[in-house]
Amino acid sequence: MNREFTADRDPGSPEVQPIFRDGRIVRFSNDATAGIPPAGQPWDGTRVLYLQHASDPIVWLSPDLILHRPDWLTEPPGPDVTGEMVWIPFVTFWQVAADMLEPVDTPPGHGHTYTLEFVDGWAALLQPPGWTNQQTDQLKQIVAQDN
Repeated sequence: MNREFTADRDPGSPEVQPIFRDGRIVRFSNDATAGIPPAGQPWDGTRVLYLQHASDPIVWLSPDLILHRPDWLTEPPGPDVTGEMVWIPFVTFWQVAADMLEPVDTPPGHGHTYTLEFVDGWAALLQPPGWTNQQTDQLKQIVAQDN
């Protein structure tokens, strides 16, 4: 579903941070602590949040990369992607595929490392009554101990 929401994103919203139908139900974030766009739009009822880093090859690997330049390579690069990245038929697909073989010991906030960000995403998504930043920090400590 992620790819469908991204493909059908609102006009003008970037592929690396898409906005789907004004963010009414589905939203994307690369950092839930920095706010989840679109800011100021109601997010009531059913909510779906996709956490995705611009440097996460799992997010971007697609057979379409073989013959089609993706929008994310024509937009300003994500916060942790080099501006030197270019699309070359076949080559870019294999570069992104090879990135998936790299060790996943990237620091939090990069690549496919979301461990502690799940806590921030969970808190933003569910908005538990009375939940505090201190409780979020405590939960992050518990999660970090188990990994």
